[in-house]
Amino acid sequence: MLESLLAAAPVTVVETREDPADPFLFPEEEDVVARAVDKRRREFSTVRQCARAALAGLGLPPVPILPGAKGAPRWPDGIVGSMTHCAGYRGAAVARASEVTSIGVDAEPAAPLADPGVLKLVSDETERTALAALGTRHPDVPWDRLLFSAKESVYKTWFPLTGRWLDFEEARIDLDPHGGFIATLLVPGPTVAGRELTEFRGSWSIREGIAVTAIVLPLTPPAPGR
Repeated sequence: MLESLLAAAPVTVVETREDPADPFLFPEEEDVVARAVDKRRREFSTVRQCARAALAGLGLPPVPILPGAKGAPRWPDGIVGSMTHCAGYRGAAVARASEVTSIGVDAEPAAPLADPGVLKLVSDETERTALAALGTRHPDVPWDRLLFSAKESVYKTWFPLTGRWLDFEEARIDLDPHGGFIATLLVPGPTVAGRELTEFRGSWSIREGIAVTAIVLPLTPPAPGR
């Protein structure tokens, strides 16, 4: 899923559909989930096992991966990355900061949003009109769920660059039926390589009941419209 989606990027991906019986946690990580329910503990533990395996692919030793500001993972110096989990899937993507500026990935069940009211909370009228048109042409794709996932990937890419929250209505998603999307920022964006970002470009895929979205922001992002 993520691995095939990001095969062309300088990113190391590790993903799994199963939770190991007793995944390793560092003591500092154990403290984070000491009072967590079993579901939360399994998600937390397995996704960190994926992340450590991905870091090993870059030649790095295992380290604790603790939640930082707003829950964003704190990666080793010189590393950028993103983690995601949903029912039946855990995955992590990492890269060297000398090769990639930021990464955002998200996984969701490949099914329409359970509560139709959620779509109104995470989208604007322009996005909902576009989703309706996509649904008419491609009714087998859960477009509302993909839009939600894309916005999650946008936030995960945005936050390490800014340290600021990004509301759902502050980025407008344009989904391409062929597996891509553009997120237009409706607020001032971060400056990367001397230029203020106005958009993020990502990709999506649906396989085996899981929808994944991903953004890999290069060191020198392309100019808008290219």
